[in-house]
Amino acid sequence: MIVGVPCEVKQDEYRVAMLPVGVEELTRAGHRVLLQTGAGVGSGIPDEQYAENGAEILSSAKDLFAQADLIVKVKEPQPAEWPLLRPGQILFTYLHFAADEHLTRSVLATGVTAVAYETLRGRGGDLPLLTPMSEVAGRMSIQEGAKFLERPQEGRGILLGGVPGVPPAHIAILGGGVVGKNAAQVAAGFGADVFIMDINVDRLRYLEDIMPPNVNTLFSDRHNIRDQLRQADLVIGGVLIPGARAPNLVTRDDLKLMKQGAVIIDVCIDQGGCTETSRPTTHSEPTYLVDGIVHYCVTNMPGAVGRTSTYALCNVTFPYVLQIANLGLSAACGKFPGLKDAVNMHAGKVTYKPVADTFQLPCSEYP
Repeated sequence: MIVGVPCEVKQDEYRVAMLPVGVEELTRAGHRVLLQTGAGVGSGIPDEQYAENGAEILSSAKDLFAQADLIVKVKEPQPAEWPLLRPGQILFTYLHFAADEHLTRSVLATGVTAVAYETLRGRGGDLPLLTPMSEVAGRMSIQEGAKFLERPQEGRGILLGGVPGVPPAHIAILGGGVVGKNAAQVAAGFGADVFIMDINVDRLRYLEDIMPPNVNTLFSDRHNIRDQLRQADLVIGGVLIPGARAPNLVTRDDLKLMKQGAVIIDVCIDQGGCTETSRPTTHSEPTYLVDGIVHYCVTNMPGAVGRTSTYALCNVTFPYVLQIANLGLSAACGKFPGLKDAVNMHAGKVTYKPVADTFQLPCSEYP
């Protein structure tokens, strides 16, 4: 199989979808790997390291897409890449279709087989290709929240941990999954007062057991969310419905309950966001104000720490890349049933029900 690794063209994206060791393993197995010039530079990996391990370096994305049977990326294809996709080709990347109808319909029209990292299921029903980036984003959310709570960034002027005689920041985390857990751990290390909310009581029991004393668990219902918004200096949105649009837990009217200069970090913005007033932003222009509340809604948070994120991502994605290359997608889905959940589109048809339901599209089963 010919595997293509293009440069990421999404703004402020510094990750790359394959490491040199992955190139070596693929070429040793008899496959060809095409890498676009500079694809690894943002992660500190020069072309020479890929070439030494068997990659063929191409300067043109057009040539790479034209030759490759399997395109391995990090982020969803951008508009300039849509015309390069073709029927019979496999695209393996983060897609987040449910957050963007235009992207969904445009990629559907190409006839490509679109396989989404974020909906691939592990043997235990987990989301192994989403987990490491959720870990990164959860930890980053506190780092970014601390920065944007500073007054020069239009925040309240709050130090997360406070100082003797001055209380620490109050942090409300919506969602106790991977993002929420990692955010809470980092926030606790800063010495903040942390409240983590979820609708799964068993998950709350687990979090209660493992978290330090300054992390409190709270059942997530409408009244508790509104009460936390009144108290919060920093709100982290980390809810997830796999493959579907995130629920709106914070409305425009709810912002009136919040303190001026409070910060919302909407980590689930790549699935549409959990706040009614959230809209995608970039690392270059990460925030905006609505009713005096700072909104941070960067859709590719882990892209800013490309080296850490690339290694964490490739550690979990590469085994599936190798199996798809060795067996073909259909046979690989037979060997790893959870991979079939990752096939969102095939031959011009949606094959993943949450995406189909989001946009009222027919849903077919992947063969």
